[in-house]
Amino acid sequence: MASIWVGHRGTIRDYPGFSPSADAEAIHKAIRGIGTDEKVLISILTERSNAQRQLIVKEYQAAYGKELKDDLKGDLSGNFKHAMVALVTPPAVFDAKQLQKSMKGAGTNEDALIEILTTRTGRQMKEIAQAYSTVYKKSLRDDVCSEASGDFRKALLTLAEGRRDESLKVDEHLAKKDAQILYNAGEKKWGTDEDKFTEILCLRSFPQLKLTFDEYKNISQKDIEDSIKGELSGHFEDLLLAIVHCVRNTPAFLADRLHQALKGAGTDEFTLNRIMVSRSEIDLLDIRAEFKKHYGCSLYSAIKLFPKK
Repeated sequence: MASIWVGHRGTIRDYPGFSPSADAEAIHKAIRGIGTDEKVLISILTERSNAQRQLIVKEYQAAYGKELKDDLKGDLSGNFKHAMVALVTPPAVFDAKQLQKSMKGAGTNEDALIEILTTRTGRQMKEIAQAYSTVYKKSLRDDVCSEASGDFRKALLTLAEGRRDESLKVDEHLAKKDAQILYNAGEKKWGTDEDKFTEILCLRSFPQLKLTFDEYKNISQKDIEDSIKGELSGHFEDLLLAIVHCVRNTPAFLADRLHQALKGAGTDEFTLNRIMVSRSEIDLLDIRAEFKKHYGCSLYSAIKLFPKK
């Protein structure tokens, strides 16, 4: 069965001639010796697909009676530890943990919440919500409710429920109708009907929205982005703009997020780690191409140059 976490444009594929027991043994040796052999960890964990890594995790537990992630946490430190632990975590659990980290403590990392919720499919979101309640014994919905408010909260909750239509069919009549509704709810109205924006942008499929945005431009002579910027504000505006960018080109949206994470004095490792790990089997090839196209250097060299902490 094809996994909902695997696309056709990833940089990581199943490793040929894979042996979970040999890998588990090599990792155990690399961790257990005096000092850690980081090279061995990198060569194994970055060259196996997540499905294969889960088999290594099982094999490791069976052979050594310990959780691989716990041994990695005990032996490694800093951002390298975060990256290695991320690689042995199942995708839905990894996303659930990223969401929880974005919300816990003082202040919420709205950008991370927006990025995860706008780039995951409906089916992925359902698995993430399930993983969230298993790991934290709380519902993702309740935590989002306590962290956000108003229209921003409504939109986040709609996305978190994973109800976005995923069919590839487009309905021209519906696109015209939705475009008119958006126009009536924003540009044409004194005050804005935010619920209509949430309903359409958070529930329609991406191909459907693409057509809707074209129709919108015909009706209003304006790009939907310009209307959103003119009509809405705050995190709600950021969320809807993120959806529009993802509809137009998800890899370009994520390339921009990586660029933001890598520029400036400090690096945002939280974002860098999340995108590199979570998209490595989905569309990292495309993200790489978009990065080069927009920023004039390869993602590889940008990461190589970023300040080590």
